[in-house]
Amino acid sequence: MSKLPQKASLISRLPMLALPVVLAPLVLSGCMGFGEKDLDLSTYVEETDPADKLYNEGLANMNAGRMNEAIRKFESVDRQHPYSEFARKSMVMGAFANYRQGNYEEAIGSAKRYIGLYPTSPDAAYAQYIIGLSYYRQIRDVTQDQKEARRTVEAMDELVQRWPESEYVEDAKTKIRFARDQLAGKEMQIGRYYLERREYIASMKRFRVVVENYSNTRHIEEALARLVEGYYAMGLASEAQTAAAVLGHNYPDSQWYKDSYALLQKGGLEPRENTGSWISKASRAILGT
Repeated sequence: MSKLPQKASLISRLPMLALPVVLAPLVLSGCMGFGEKDLDLSTYVEETDPADKLYNEGLANMNAGRMNEAIRKFESVDRQHPYSEFARKSMVMGAFANYRQGNYEEAIGSAKRYIGLYPTSPDAAYAQYIIGLSYYRQIRDVTQDQKEARRTVEAMDELVQRWPESEYVEDAKTKIRFARDQLAGKEMQIGRYYLERREYIASMKRFRVVVENYSNTRHIEEALARLVEGYYAMGLASEAQTAAAVLGHNYPDSQWYKDSYALLQKGGLEPRENTGSWISKASRAILGT
């Protein structure tokens, strides 16, 4: 998986003031006398530091690799100075820091909040990119649920559509291709499961999804070959012949095509396209015509 572009490119665009690092203390208002039994927690008040001071401390901690401390500083800016320019910047930087720490839900939440509040800001595309990456990093093996892959596609596609000139678009497209391949792989896994158990109708539905929706993934050849196998077993010769014909037209040197051709020959058949079949219509998408 590709890494997030160097954060320095984003940080360098934001103002960095040369201020000393001072920890924000907690002060006790109305200290209780010696021997008093009850402690009123409401007497603790967080001292308010200047927004720029907290923000620059957050950046300094981030550059030093102290992500948890950076997150706390950025959160303090948002909490103490909610309507300042530094609060806006802290929100997206906090999302980035949470992403780097693997706090994906927190990163997604902060980035979504940022986009909701500042949809036209220069860093809105970056916030959307963080959302997509946070889902992408959670994609699991195809044997498991692929909800993160679906959300990766949705988030990265929104980036491509809303901010087509963004510097993050090319990597977003790469992540989309990977996630779509995962989704197709999941359909294939389920389809093979049903095919092995001779539950042909259920298996054909899965392979059809791959052909119709994921024709630009690496699974398309096998999906067509499995359609040949399943339809042949069901006695649907025309559909089996059409699937083989489409496979042969697009991937004539494929081993999947050779195996499909040999299977049809056993029954005295050969690849022959029925232009009225859904497979024939779907093949136009495969061919790009």
